[in-house]
Amino acid sequence: MLLSKAIRVVIVDGQVLFATILRDVLAAEPTFEILDSVAVADTLRFDGPAPDVVLIDYDAESCDIEQAMRLFTTRWHEARVCVLSSHLQPELMNRALTLGAVGFVVKDIPPAELVRAVKIVAGGATYVDSRVAGRALQRRATSGSRAAVSDLSHRETEVIRLIADGLTNKEIGVRLRLSEKTVKNHVSKIFSKLHVSARSQAAVHAIRIGLG
Repeated sequence: MLLSKAIRVVIVDGQVLFATILRDVLAAEPTFEILDSVAVADTLRFDGPAPDVVLIDYDAESCDIEQAMRLFTTRWHEARVCVLSSHLQPELMNRALTLGAVGFVVKDIPPAELVRAVKIVAGGATYVDSRVAGRALQRRATSGSRAAVSDLSHRETEVIRLIADGLTNKEIGVRLRLSEKTVKNHVSKIFSKLHVSARSQAAVHAIRIGLG
């Protein structure tokens, strides 16, 4: 999705050094406008413009992520939350997504990938570190556990995989050689079958069942 305005970002990180690095990496891109950087979510100033993306450090002892998510969803309905963690643990990813996050970034990624992740999240798609999603898939394969996806056709399964990868309908159409209208119809059927109403929810579902 093309973004015509600066992406407004708030950073919530109890580690001053890491928060400074995050700010410097993003501020170096003209695409981003850093609104605030705080150690604890409830110290944020709410008198300014609403952010497009909130970056939260999951590992910070000063951050109660459940409380922070409630705060953001109450105050900024359109803000999209991306969680940062040092750990490649599917359980943390699943918990973050369940609480309403639409991004899960592991801190050892290159700066360019962090920039890409924030842009993807700001553009309305879901970003999850592929290593974490891969571990989740391996565990399901090992345990033999897999959520039922029999209601999805082969083509719908292909589409939801690409939704989980952050592709737009137009991009999915190019990848699968389908018209954008056909892709839109597939997405509508997927939403109906999975009882979801947003691409981020479909992406979370795909990741959880090992399709992402």
